[in-house]
Amino acid sequence: MISRRDFLQTSMAASALLGASGFGQWGRIAAQQSLTQDQLLQFDTFGNVSLIHITDIHAQLKPIYFREPSVNLGVGPNKGEVPHVTGADFRRLYGIEDGSRSHYALSSGDFTALAEGYGRVGGLDRVSTVINQIRSDRPDALLLDGGDTWHGSYTCHHTQGQDMVDVMNALKPDAMTFHWEFTLGSDRVREIVEGLPFAALGQNIFDAEWDEPAELFPPYKFFERGGVKIAVIGQAFPYMPIANPGWMFPEYAFGIRDENMQKMVDQVRAEGAELVVCLSHNGFDVDKKMAGIVKGIDVILSGHTHDALPEPVLVGETIIVASGSNGKFVSRVDLDVRDGQMMGFRHKLIPIFSDVITPDAEVTAVIDAVRAPYEDTLADVIGKTESLLYRRGNFNGTWDDVICDALLSEREADIALSPGVRWGPSLLPGQDITREDLWNVTSMSYGEAYRTEMTGEYLHVVLEDVADNLFNPDPYYQQGGDMVRTGGLGYRIDISKPQGSRITEMTLLKTGERIDPSKTYQVAGWASVNEGTEGPPIWDVVEAHIRNQGTVSVAPNNSVEVVGI
Repeated sequence: MISRRDFLQTSMAASALLGASGFGQWGRIAAQQSLTQDQLLQFDTFGNVSLIHITDIHAQLKPIYFREPSVNLGVGPNKGEVPHVTGADFRRLYGIEDGSRSHYALSSGDFTALAEGYGRVGGLDRVSTVINQIRSDRPDALLLDGGDTWHGSYTCHHTQGQDMVDVMNALKPDAMTFHWEFTLGSDRVREIVEGLPFAALGQNIFDAEWDEPAELFPPYKFFERGGVKIAVIGQAFPYMPIANPGWMFPEYAFGIRDENMQKMVDQVRAEGAELVVCLSHNGFDVDKKMAGIVKGIDVILSGHTHDALPEPVLVGETIIVASGSNGKFVSRVDLDVRDGQMMGFRHKLIPIFSDVITPDAEVTAVIDAVRAPYEDTLADVIGKTESLLYRRGNFNGTWDDVICDALLSEREADIALSPGVRWGPSLLPGQDITREDLWNVTSMSYGEAYRTEMTGEYLHVVLEDVADNLFNPDPYYQQGGDMVRTGGLGYRIDISKPQGSRITEMTLLKTGERIDPSKTYQVAGWASVNEGTEGPPIWDVVEAHIRNQGTVSVAPNNSVEVVGI
């Protein structure tokens, strides 16, 4: 007798063979450099339930360029496993033809040339078109937003998230969960959440004083779709007070809370749930570990680490779906749910090629309305780039190099530190740099650019601490983003070593001298989680630097040597 897991594996294999995972088919069409909207969105409807997943939009309302990472290192049990496969290895793994649209959408190689040929991606009016077409096929499909929605742009900052709230309301989600939203401050979050026409979920959002579930964020919500009783359980980012300023939301405590998640799964099953979906902002590796611990979750819709995978990953009997970021992809998952069990699925990761998809006029009007008061400021040209500017990967991207250079020059520092955040669109060589582009990579509610003194010993501690957040072999101890970006400082990192011994050969680049543990250095940085941090906003610092440069050109950065891979 075939087990349910074997049945799901057979479903996954058949899905990929038929192109229902979305890749073989549109990859072949894309290789001909000709693709219509109907071809892109074609899907053989399956089963009785459809899920639509979007996540990590980071307030990107308009089409953008977005380069995927060339370096995404996995450690421990995730070494060499997806999503820690990039470039040509990724393309071989999924049978993606070089030069195709799928190569462009999911891989970093030849990005500039492919971007010039295939154009921008994203735009929430295009996302709306995709959602509407899925709903026309499956009217009761569930639309679920994985969070990092009300953060990441000039208009989002200046409207305290209202631009994204207005546009997302027009898309009509059924539920969402949270991360960067909390950096608007708990008062503003409460104000928005109390007015949302859909569910705001988080089984792991607790009252910090009483250590009990926070009333504002229900742990789950039931939906009746396709004759199936579905429970959607929310999982907010677990490490909010570590990765972001806890003083902005002191009422709340977070954490993974596996035991409570299991309790919620058992509870919804006892209340008749036939399908259990976890809407997660854990990050992919954390979701994999959680799926191995918590029993009874059918689907995890994964967010936070911005991974875009053309096929789900199966852990036990749980499928994990990763849908990218910045409005670049929409995932559709069709499920066959019978007798209280998920018996099979079909999945498609839909890339939002902006020139292929006709925008939804109603959502375009909402986008235009929220942007209208700021258009002149957004379009102000502050410079030009000769280099591809991107931010995505474990170490410095070229946007990070520009920011670090700005901190070194404008703040008269020896060393610059910039946070290892993943959000921020790309710019192609020859493009103007507008104020909107600059804010897309610097916008946050605690963007003060500090200048302080640090000893060499303390700098080593900082780098070691961040490295452990990224390269601890246990995913539950990976509590931040990517490695802190550095300017004026070189080092060697052995990712296979334990905490305290990964970072060696720290060097002050302007002199070539080794960092002296007892010596003090002038350090500039931004995005400190400490309350009361003082300094000019980072966007003003970087704008002044770019205006002084006129045209930005970023040399190859070889300041970090990575070993132990």
